Formats: sequence, structure tokens, C-alpha cells
Amino acid sequence: MDSPSARLSLSDQMKLIEKLDVFKIQGRDKHGRKVLRIIGKSFPARSVSKEALNEYLREKIFPSLEEKPFSIVYVHTNVHRSENFPGISTLRSIYDAIPENVKDNLEAVHFVHPGLQARLFLATFGRLLFTGGLYKKVNYVTRLEFLWDQVRRNEMEIPEFVYDHDEELEFRPMMDYGIESDHPRVYGAPPAMDSSVSMYSMRCIG
Repeated sequence: MDSPSARLSLSDQMKLIEKLDVFKIQGRDKHGRKVLRIIGKSFPARSVSKEALNEYLREKIFPSLEEKPFSIVYVHTNVHRSENFPGISTLRSIYDAIPENVKDNLEAVHFVHPGLQARLFLATFGRLLFTGGLYKKVNYVTRLEFLWDQVRRNEMEIPEFVYDHDEELEFRPMMDYGIESDHPRVYGAPPAMDSSVSMYSMRCIG
């Protein structure tokens, strides 16, 4: 049986990546560098080929990163191997396809909500997959509050589900180490709030 990517043209696969807003150059970090934001959950791993992904990056993303240093914010929240993880061979293909001047300009990778499995994966395969010192540039960010120490918060759009997961981790911190499952917690009715300010609005403060 053909894979979903085989049933879509290269052009349609690239349009899908664009529509899902997986990659976006947005805002700057605290050093004034451009930021490439990547939302892992949005990546349609079962619907696009590595050829389409590489072509999309070559046309839409890399040209904007060729001139000056930049950093990456990679949001790993709710990434699952069976749904949106591209696979080791695809990751290596992507890395190999990055132009050398873009590789040289990459100065930091902020890896948001890594989880135990992702840490083990990078510890095991990171040095083999990513040459040129990229592995050493990875900075694990377990909570969004620590991300704002690195990037300008008012210039970065983060999906709501990432904030929700961040709150979940505050109640169940052992999830960071894979000791608890990540099934949604169920508590009693939320406590009444004196303020009418919504949680969403409060998140945008600061």
C-alpha cells in the first residue's frame, strides 16, 4: 500500500507543511538573533516525504537564515513516534541538506519539553546524527518560563496546548522523567477566581 506522501504531489506536500505552520521564522532571542520556531506536534510525518520537507526548507526557510546568526526554538510537546516524529533517517537527511553557511550561523537550539525519551535519544544518537558541534548547542528547556530567559516572549507565538502541558508538568513534575504517564489529569472543579481575567490573557502578561 502506498504511503500517504506517495498520494500527494511534491507541491501539495509543501503546501501542507506551510498550512500547518510547522516552521516559522519569528521574533528574536535575547541576543538579537532571528529565531526559527518549530512546532513538532504539527509536523505531518505520515503525509510528507523527506524530499518534500527538504525542498520546503530549501525554498522557504534557509534563504532567510544565510546571512546572520540565528537560534532555533523546537517545541517537542506532544510529539509521538507513531504520529509526528519523522524518523532517524529523515532527521539525518534534513541535517545533511542544510547549507554549510546556515549550519555555521546556527548558534543555539532551545529544545522545549524534551521528556526522558527525547533526552535518551539525543544522548545515544545525537553525536552520530549531528556533526559539526550541533549536539553541543542543544539547550533543554523543561518549562516555558525558562524559554523566556532566552527569547523575547512578546515576539514568540506558542500554541495553547504547550501552555496546557506546561501547567500539567507543574502538577506532575515526574512526567519530565517518564515516571508518570502523560494522560490528562482529572481533578475536581477548578477553584473560583476573584479576577475575571482569563487564563489565556494571564499567559500573555509579561
